[in-house]
Amino acid sequence: METIALHGPRLGVAELCDALAVPRATYYRRLTPPPVMERPTPPRALSSEERQQVLDILHEPRFVDLAPGQVHAQLLDEGQYICSERTMYRILAANAEVKERRNQLRHPEYKKPELLATGPNQVWSWDITKLLGPQKWTYFYLYVVIDIYSRYVVGWLLADREDAGLARKLIEETCERQNIQPGQLTVHADRGSSMKSKSLALLYADLGVTKTHSRPSVSDDNPYSEAQFKTFKYRPDFPERFGSIEDARAYCRRFFHWYNCEHRHSGIAMFTPHDLHHGLADARRTARADVLRAAWTKHPERFPHGLPTPLAPPSAAWINKPSSSAATAEPADQRAPHGAQAGGAVNLAQMVNAAVEGGDRATSEVIAQPAAKQSPGVGAAPCAPTERHPPSPPPERGYPDESLSIGDLAEADGPQMSPRNLLWDGVTSEGGAH
Repeated sequence: METIALHGPRLGVAELCDALAVPRATYYRRLTPPPVMERPTPPRALSSEERQQVLDILHEPRFVDLAPGQVHAQLLDEGQYICSERTMYRILAANAEVKERRNQLRHPEYKKPELLATGPNQVWSWDITKLLGPQKWTYFYLYVVIDIYSRYVVGWLLADREDAGLARKLIEETCERQNIQPGQLTVHADRGSSMKSKSLALLYADLGVTKTHSRPSVSDDNPYSEAQFKTFKYRPDFPERFGSIEDARAYCRRFFHWYNCEHRHSGIAMFTPHDLHHGLADARRTARADVLRAAWTKHPERFPHGLPTPLAPPSAAWINKPSSSAATAEPADQRAPHGAQAGGAVNLAQMVNAAVEGGDRATSEVIAQPAAKQSPGVGAAPCAPTERHPPSPPPERGYPDESLSIGDLAEADGPQMSPRNLLWDGVTSEGGAH
């Protein structure tokens, strides 16, 4: 406004307003602001002496701990009327004497997690869901870890209970299989007892993994795990109940093989999670383009918009993508690819959350999918499986380029636990107790 007033007579007010994107009406209104109209006092309003009298009565020892409604009723019983109940509230509010009487717990405001993944093994999301057992009130617990960029299920575990020790073992084995380096990964979960357990927080600190949590009672802070569970439970062959834990494990083996290797996912341009996680999506897209080009060459009249092109896989995956205004407020090259948006590096004191670990033993199953080889750095591009797992076709099921080599699995609950079966793409190997 000062610039327009200073240079307007010489350069023109209209031209300056257009150059500075200031409406001319706003400029002229600021030159002569309208007078401030004071609200007239209603004729039925209490005078200053009467308002002070009401305040003095409310300050009496017999009324100091009573609500205005009780004061008003008690004065009426005594044959006295000074003002309405609402006027008492107005007078108290004008003197800053109205507040919450109860000493209630005020919950802190939790920061919305904002996580970005531009490649596989940058951000994982995991959750636990219940599967109905053979009888009423019997459940099996399915732990699933999913990569939010490729939608690839990197690890899953089925047990007859929810336990922090089992969750720790699943995360530890999956990170080992995927060759996760310190500072590379962010793991996101909700605020369940297993997710916030002390043992899991210490594991994250040891592995150099950043952890984030959903806000309380906000289901869409963990959308990838929730969507994957819906796909799992809405399959046509999903049973109403599982006859036994072995029955549930057999179904999970079939489902996760289908989901990773055969399911064309709409969120990743109809590629399979296996293709995107292991860097095969570009070759698949080229092959699709060749098919479309051949069809267009044969019948160009059937393609009024010209040569069709297949969809490209997404370049990034977000949890709670910031709005455009928030994104423009900070340069893109200064934004952390993941983790820092949700609070940056988490030190050990922040990572250790009080939780009680279960002490009972459980029979469980761990499926840790083979690793996608990563070059150094967080933003490494997906590529083929690691050299320590050479390609070998499985006898029945499994991925055509995946390894079947299995190492011993350390027990989650100590040496007293009986040996468990370690299942890998439909192949079973007995893991000895340590």
